[in-house]
Amino acid sequence: MSQSPPSARGGPPAPSAPGAGPSDAALVVAARAGERWAQQALFLRHVSYVSGILWRLVPNRADLDDVVQDVFFTAFVSLHKLENPQAFASWIASMAVRLTHKRLRRQRIAERLGLARRNEVSFDDLVGEGCPQDVAVEVRQLYEQVEALPVAERVALLLRRVEGMSLEEVAQATGASLATVKRRIAAAEERLSAQARRPRKDA
Repeated sequence: MSQSPPSARGGPPAPSAPGAGPSDAALVVAARAGERWAQQALFLRHVSYVSGILWRLVPNRADLDDVVQDVFFTAFVSLHKLENPQAFASWIASMAVRLTHKRLRRQRIAERLGLARRNEVSFDDLVGEGCPQDVAVEVRQLYEQVEALPVAERVALLLRRVEGMSLEEVAQATGASLATVKRRIAAAEERLSAQARRPRKDA
C-alpha cells in the first residue's frame, strides 16, 4: 500500500458520482459489518488525501507509510464512533492531524532527552520538480522555522498556510475552537516574524 508523497494539496476526495461505486456512507456501513472489501475501498479512495496531509505536516519519507497505516488502522478500529458515515473524509483527516500532533510531541520530548534525532525534511520531495526557485526557498525557510514552534502552533500554521485549509477546517481537523485556532496561528506568525527580525549569527 505504499504511496508517493503528494507535492501539492489534492483536497478531499470528491463525492462518488452516480455509477462510480458505493458512497462513503455505504462503505462505512459495510466496513462496520466486517466487510474487508469495504475497508479496502475506503483506503484506496482516501489514502492520497490522508498521505498528503501527513506529508505536509511532517515531510519525511522514511516513516510516512507507517504513519498512514497507523491512521487507517485506528480509523477502522474506531469506525463505530463515526456519527455521520458520509463524513468519513473529514473524520479521518482529523484523526490524521491529531495522531500527527501526538507524534510530534513525543518526538520533541525524545529529542530534548537525547533519545532521538531531529527528523530530516525531504525538501526535494516536498517542493516537487519544476517548482520555481523562489517558492522552493520560501518553503524551505518555512519548514526550518516551524521546527522551533510549539507543536499546536506548528500544526495549525501548516494546515492553514501549506495545506490551504480555511480557519474552520483547521478547527475541525485539530479539534480546537475557532478562537483557539486563530490565536495559535497569530502566535505562530508572530514567532516567525520575530525570528526574521533576529540578527543572523553569520551576518
